[in-house]
Amino acid sequence: MARVVSLKNSSAAREARGREELVEVAVELFARNGFAGTSIRDIADAVGRSVSNVYHYFENKEALWLAILERSVKALPARLRGALEGVSEPRARIAALVREHLDVSEQYRRESRIFFIDEERLSASGNKANKRIQREILTIYVAELEGLRAAGLLVDGDVRVTAFNMLGVINWYLRWSKPSAGQAKREQTVDQVLAFILRGATGS
Repeated sequence: MARVVSLKNSSAAREARGREELVEVAVELFARNGFAGTSIRDIADAVGRSVSNVYHYFENKEALWLAILERSVKALPARLRGALEGVSEPRARIAALVREHLDVSEQYRRESRIFFIDEERLSASGNKANKRIQREILTIYVAELEGLRAAGLLVDGDVRVTAFNMLGVINWYLRWSKPSAGQAKREQTVDQVLAFILRGATGS
């Protein structure tokens, strides 16, 4: 009986490794070529498998996209809320929020980039999953900006527009920043990006 359980566990482990290998290759290709510019054949060729083997794990290309979403960006709202715990001063909360967002984006650099490429090519269900997370993130930013406004620290203007501008800066950071720059250079860049965002939101 113990041997049967062992074999089952071994089979499950192989399945998990096979699935993860496909997800990792898909991340690389989607980030490089976009969702629309990557085919199941491209993924199969890159990993040295047949197309049918890919379909054994994922029913279509979008299922791969959603698996990438599941392992990376889906966790972002919880990470952002966690960064705010124990921080009370409104300006410090914005700083903590942006720093955590940049840290998570750096951790999942490739994954973060692909969710801004070819999203209009997704099905209704795929777009719904993507938009739900984006709305949740936007809601967190708007709430913190409202806190700035209540404290008299927010410059005049529409809070949602300010939130979109902040998110735009963060998203573009992923496009032009270099992951090979080194930790010291990255910290300097993050400080500069954060200072720019805070000036835009608070005027100082």
